Amino acid sequence: MKLYNTASKKIEEFKPLKKGYVGIYSCGPTVYWNQHLGHMYAYIQWDVLIRFFKYLGYQTKWVMNITDVGHLTSDEDVGEDKIEKGAKREGLTVWQIAKKYTKQFLESLKLLNINKPDVLPRATEHIQDQIDLIKKIEKNGFTYKTKTGIVFDTSKFADYTKFANLDLEKLQAGKRVEIDRDKKQPWDFLLWVTNQPNHIMQWDSPWGRGFPGWHIECTAMSTKYLGERFDIHTGGIEHIPVHHSNEIAQAFGAFGHSAVNYWLHNEWLAFKGEKMSKSSGGFILVTDLIKKGYDPLAFRYLVLNSHYRTGLDFTWQALKGAQAALGRLRNIVSDLREKKDKKKNSKKREVFRKAFLNALENDLNIPQALAVLWEVVKSNLGVADKLTLIFDFDKVLGLGLKEYQKEKVTIPQKVKSLVKERDELREKEKWQKADEIRKKMAKLGWQVKDTKKKTIIEKK
Repeated sequence: MKLYNTASKKIEEFKPLKKGYVGIYSCGPTVYWNQHLGHMYAYIQWDVLIRFFKYLGYQTKWVMNITDVGHLTSDEDVGEDKIEKGAKREGLTVWQIAKKYTKQFLESLKLLNINKPDVLPRATEHIQDQIDLIKKIEKNGFTYKTKTGIVFDTSKFADYTKFANLDLEKLQAGKRVEIDRDKKQPWDFLLWVTNQPNHIMQWDSPWGRGFPGWHIECTAMSTKYLGERFDIHTGGIEHIPVHHSNEIAQAFGAFGHSAVNYWLHNEWLAFKGEKMSKSSGGFILVTDLIKKGYDPLAFRYLVLNSHYRTGLDFTWQALKGAQAALGRLRNIVSDLREKKDKKKNSKKREVFRKAFLNALENDLNIPQALAVLWEVVKSNLGVADKLTLIFDFDKVLGLGLKEYQKEKVTIPQKVKSLVKERDELREKEKWQKADEIRKKMAKLGWQVKDTKKKTIIEKK
């Protein structure tokens, strides 16, 4: 399997640290507000990655953090804590806000058939782990103190600029971070924040009462559950220049080496030409899709048509097309299940399976893998072979095709009468009047499909 590694800026052969096992850490949600489709775009992609590793026979451990303290309104060391901002917005406590939006996040995962990560650690439940990690970094000489807290000294890490190709000479203090006269370099970052009496969530530490910086939680929790070296770290491209550059620096400060072998980053879901985000006001929730009459799995299907490093432009028209395509796929599967053909051709089946594997092993090319699924559907394979491959591939794609049960629809007597009348008109070749009845049925929410043997009636 080959994956694009942000650290090396190239596609590399994936080699696990431990044979048959993959440890993966994903940057999870900051639970101060609803998680929208932009967030879920990434988690669908990483869910497919995990599913594919399992499909290949790997044992996997997927860890995803829940940020419930320390993430300021800027991704750096400025602004208000997002959790506290959310609490003020809704008149709730910080703990209630975190609980409310963690629940919303988990419900969204379920609706999109995203498997729940094996470990979902919360930052507030791992304060001591973060303190212990900062102690290691401090002991190794990578920190200094200011009146604001304990700061990571990036000058002690020679490769700090390498990951994101940062040009520190051109980097303007105040553009990336506010000027802090106590910092040696404006891009140095806080590991532990003190002297913030108005901050609600605070804990005792060797450096004074305060709270952790945002970046330290990911390094602390990823290495706690996956070890000082693990296979894959995922996240959005926006994390490359600050959050992930700082994670790499922290790991080196604590352990003397990188903790991550492969860094995978997804592009964004765009809406009306801009990244879907809370700040822009143009965000859509999974539950909004349901309110508009869409199946959440139609959004999953839409996402499967995009490569994780390319991103996706979301439109309602595209979602409508995805829902129609998913509906066709489901109907085909339902029809195949009713047929009795049991012929099998393992050689032909293996050709399709290899094509499916080749697509996903090529930097997780999910759109190509989905195309192979449709090739199977349209092929001259026997029914048994088709169903075998469809259900096998769906273990990775996660569209729930095996579990889907076609809704049994009761056709009203009025509609049956209209169909009978239309059939009689068609036999007499009174096509115009027959078409008028078809339009009447459409207004009632029904459509007809004419075949050589019979007229098929379907709910629109």
